[in-house]
Amino acid sequence: MSCTTVPARLFIPLLVLMIIGLVTQLTGCASDSYAAKGATKGATTGAVSGAVGGIFTALVFGGDPAEAAARGAVYGGAVGGTAGAIAGSEADRQVKQRQEAQLAKLRQKIGDETFTGLEALADCRHDVSLRQATKAQQSENPNYALAGLWLEVLSYADQKDETKARSLFPTLVKKDWDIKSEAQAEEAMRKALNSLMDIREEYKLPRVCSG
Repeated sequence: MSCTTVPARLFIPLLVLMIIGLVTQLTGCASDSYAAKGATKGATTGAVSGAVGGIFTALVFGGDPAEAAARGAVYGGAVGGTAGAIAGSEADRQVKQRQEAQLAKLRQKIGDETFTGLEALADCRHDVSLRQATKAQQSENPNYALAGLWLEVLSYADQKDETKARSLFPTLVKKDWDIKSEAQAEEAMRKALNSLMDIREEYKLPRVCSG
């Protein structure tokens, strides 16, 4: 018996679609029903937020941004899909609670301010993501503050304002124990930015922001 490895970039949307199909079957909804449409929208929104949140857990706590994004998308997509087409049974509620708990853990790791800036960043609303980044950096929790710093770096880099992004590298070297040099900060920024653009592409958003 041979096994076929599914590429990570294909695995995320396939899994989300499987979740949407499952909850639709459980509710007995037609594909064009309100609940089914809610599941699709909820899964997409949740998966995007979860995936981008995964990137920031990798930046703050270490690890590969793409792998962390994949895990975050699974949590977020499951939550969104279930919330959009919940049948109302006790079993459905328990599943929804478990999935929401996983996404809440992700949020707890990087802080409310950074987490709420993730969807804005994915949607190219950099004014919002930068505002959230500033708030996050005022946190007394060093992990939250670091997540906010990375949010600011990526927000500038995503706007192609790399001068401002690089001006923050000395602060990253000082505050991020995993970053030992500005060259390493540059590499981490590039990987995270590429993962962000991959997430957009997966969920039918513009890969690169315009304007």
